[in-house]
Amino acid sequence: MLKNKVALVTGGASGIGLAVVDVFATYQAQIVILDSDTTALMEVVKRLEIDGVQVIGINGSVTSVEDCEAAVSAAVTTFGGLDVLSHNAGIQRYGTIESTPKNLWNEVLDVNLTGAFLVSKAAVPELRKRKGSIVFMSSLQGIASQENVLAYSVSKHGLIGLTRSMAVDLATAGVRVNAVAPAAIDTPMLRHTVSLDLNPDELWDNIQKMHPMERCGQPHEVAELVAFIASGKVGFMTGEVINVDGGLRAKIPGTPKK
Repeated sequence: MLKNKVALVTGGASGIGLAVVDVFATYQAQIVILDSDTTALMEVVKRLEIDGVQVIGINGSVTSVEDCEAAVSAAVTTFGGLDVLSHNAGIQRYGTIESTPKNLWNEVLDVNLTGAFLVSKAAVPELRKRKGSIVFMSSLQGIASQENVLAYSVSKHGLIGLTRSMAVDLATAGVRVNAVAPAAIDTPMLRHTVSLDLNPDELWDNIQKMHPMERCGQPHEVAELVAFIASGKVGFMTGEVINVDGGLRAKIPGTPKK
């Protein structure tokens, strides 16, 4: 599905981004990983190289123009071009309009939204050459919101706006831009968040039960969708946001169980 395609994956050393890397590797893509976690990045690259995957690790941040350009340059220099951008780099912080300080607001928007803008700006000239594909990792919190996640929710809503605007602008160039919006996915980020609660076991149980499927999603379940969208098998789809939410948005809120 992605054999010999060149993919740049941001945030590819952990969580959903790591699952995207692993799934892309399964489909024989050539992969450039951009991640700020040096140790985790090196471990992932080493593991994949042992398995014979063609992979490069770029230690850097999506908030840096230079790092984004370096990652794209590495794809072109090493693999000859770029077919796919999968943007997964993201952070979660907490606060309301009253409790969110400006520096926290800036931190979240810089990584989650401006980072998507910067890496796309670096990648699009190369993606034009191959009529490539961009898949942004938004969130169900980019469609609705929960309490106390102001900056995060705004950043993920912004990613959906970026998706649609870029899709329209790049349609005639043959570059497709779509987004994926997961609900609760069993990642280290979510597990860390739950661990901060006074009753983590109860919270974890409630998070699972809020989905009609009564479980959290697994990273690979999201990653497989990213690979399908990126592959070009749905070549007429652009500007879309696809939910991966265990039926959460399909259910009428407050509906009692039988």
